[in-house]
Amino acid sequence: MSAGWFRRRFLPGGPLPAPRPPRPRTSPVPYRRPRFLRGSGSCSSTADSPRRPEARPVRCPARGRALPWNAGYAEIINAEKSEFNEDQAACGKLCIRRCEFGTEEDQEWLTLCPEEFLTGHYWALFDGHGGPAAAILAANTLHSCLRQQLEAIVEGMVTTQPPMHLSGRCVCPSDPQFVEEKGIRTEDLVIGALESAFQECDEVIGRELEASGQVGGCTALVAVSLQGKLYVANAGDSRAILVRRDEVRPLSSEFTPETERQRIQQLAFVYPELLAGEFTRLEFPRRLKGDDLGQKVLFRDHHMSGWSYKCVEKSDLKYPLIHGQGRQARLLGTLAVSRGLGDHQLRVLDTDIQLKPFLLSVPQVTVLDVDQLELQEEDVVIMATDGLWDVLSNEQVARLVRSFLPGNREDPHRFSELAQMLIHSTQGKDGSLTGEGQVSYDDISVFVIPLNSQHQGSSSH
Repeated sequence: MSAGWFRRRFLPGGPLPAPRPPRPRTSPVPYRRPRFLRGSGSCSSTADSPRRPEARPVRCPARGRALPWNAGYAEIINAEKSEFNEDQAACGKLCIRRCEFGTEEDQEWLTLCPEEFLTGHYWALFDGHGGPAAAILAANTLHSCLRQQLEAIVEGMVTTQPPMHLSGRCVCPSDPQFVEEKGIRTEDLVIGALESAFQECDEVIGRELEASGQVGGCTALVAVSLQGKLYVANAGDSRAILVRRDEVRPLSSEFTPETERQRIQQLAFVYPELLAGEFTRLEFPRRLKGDDLGQKVLFRDHHMSGWSYKCVEKSDLKYPLIHGQGRQARLLGTLAVSRGLGDHQLRVLDTDIQLKPFLLSVPQVTVLDVDQLELQEEDVVIMATDGLWDVLSNEQVARLVRSFLPGNREDPHRFSELAQMLIHSTQGKDGSLTGEGQVSYDDISVFVIPLNSQHQGSSSH
């Protein structure tokens, strides 16, 4: 199954997915079968929720179809998707158009011949929570937001150094020097476009969910191959890694209440009204009890990476802003991630305290210079939602990749089979339990992106 869960479409003005009712007999969401793009990567996904650990990915025949938002054609695979699965994904070819600057107020976008397009590839995983609505909207929207952001700055991307004025006008002769001194590079424009696209997509999701009375959010992990570089943007707890014969390199970092503790505490310090007097922003090794009053206990605040002691006051007995540790850590006792899309209407149970002010939709972007790598046929990027990483480490995934690919070089579907094998290894399929016998009952979606084919297909445009 090549390239990944493809986007589901809603007709303009059509209904958004309804919240998941208890024990539904039929899916309340107007799902379409997910589609896959063959040739630029491979993806697999669990077909059912944690309630159904016996579920497995579905193999389906291929068929050729055009990508709705893509300036080209690709071979597509259809696969069934569970009514419980909140994971969504999208992939495709990005074709960035150039804008002709003129004197008219309404500038025309020109469709140029193929060699004058700036082209790239796009992969995205969205892990929904509180229902699939936000993840479906993100899968339908984010690539479009990104393409528009890239088209707005494409003139600056095709130059050796981004110009001070996008139109090419020179107001100050020293403008190129100022740009150089700031260290602004072409990749910084792409990073800015990704950050802006995430922000714009989050605003779209907020408006759409509010208009339809829906709720929910999702994490987002995106990879974009453009001009010989791979950009990995992450907002949430999904993960991407580079696996080579002698190297395992993380390409993203997870964003949880624990990893962003100081940012979250700083916000509560500046705006204490966000806690409505119900929570304490201070962190303690455990939740304090009445017997701790007057005692000196370990604590830390927003300005501290280390620990100190303080005398416990009555206000310290409130529920902590961040409670728990590891995978059990929760923000305001509710959410396990600190970045993502959506969640505009999410509130702490039985209160009017909103979580959105503490959540960031802006991703962290990592840049991999693919052109500088001496690529081998088995060099791949693995993108997966958190269900995979709950039970497999980076090194365990790398070992599975290295043991599988060399022995299947003649198999044209080996990257798809690898994606399925990684999921099976977390579910006890075919006796392939993880080293510690752990089994994941979370939704899992995986992309396997062969870098060698991306490198061979890349060009300066």
